[in-house]
Amino acid sequence: MGQRISAVAALLLIIPARQQAQQPLAPVDWKQVDAGLGKSGALQPDGAYKVGMPRSDLHVTIGGVAVKAALALGSWVAFKQASDTEAMLMGDLVLLESEVGPVLGKLQDGGIEQTALHNHLQHESPRVMYMHIAGRGTPATLAAALHAALALTTTPFGAPAAAPPGSFGIDTALIGQLLGFHGRVNGGVYQVGVPRAEKITADGIDVPPSMGLATAINFQPTGGGKAAITGDFVLIGNEVNPVIRALRDNGIAITALHSHMLTDSPHLFFMHYWANDDALKLAHGLRAALDKMNVKKV
Repeated sequence: MGQRISAVAALLLIIPARQQAQQPLAPVDWKQVDAGLGKSGALQPDGAYKVGMPRSDLHVTIGGVAVKAALALGSWVAFKQASDTEAMLMGDLVLLESEVGPVLGKLQDGGIEQTALHNHLQHESPRVMYMHIAGRGTPATLAAALHAALALTTTPFGAPAAAPPGSFGIDTALIGQLLGFHGRVNGGVYQVGVPRAEKITADGIDVPPSMGLATAINFQPTGGGKAAITGDFVLIGNEVNPVIRALRDNGIAITALHSHMLTDSPHLFFMHYWANDDALKLAHGLRAALDKMNVKKV
């Protein structure tokens, strides 16, 4: 009888703990992040809070194409709430080579770590580097540390200028149909994000697609139905070479292959690419590559 009572008592202790674990986290005041960073963001449908910081101050060209910030120069940072008081931070900072050392040092001083530093493009002028970052702490503290680092660059913190009205120059509806995924025009670029099907974690925390884990496909019209394309495919190891072959078979160059994170599971590889050709032809080629991947079905 005594053993039965002890078992019941133990069960009663477990139930409140389980109920407590299921309690929602306290809401985050994301306006404190905006204030610390000096730039407003937006809560994403997948729960991350993301702030875009396009490097519209840079004038980068590749093969005669003036690269728009939305095509390949979009610094960003995103926060995923991890507890009542803390968030996980991830981001990708677009930097000139002269900015890399000062920014890296200031981020380290502020408790924000680097997870990768590399190129995404080839033959661009001036040379651009991409610094991937991670951190954990109170959102306002992380935002202030990031602002202190970016203050060492000429990153604009004001609202981006609106794109001038007019015909876009490529058939985005048909491109979306060919890809099997539709996007939106942003900053003069047609942007498509393709999430992976499986759950991805870092340090045991679920990482939503908007925190840099969706395959990015960007089209910038270059005239006559052509477009410059770039972005990155988010791949597991056994998908890397099938995607390389699919892209090369369709005239799309591979410009970089590397990791962006340190503790991701499954471990992901990010493949960057470039082409400037007929937009519909390139959409067919990109679709051939997507067909080699485990992407989320729509």
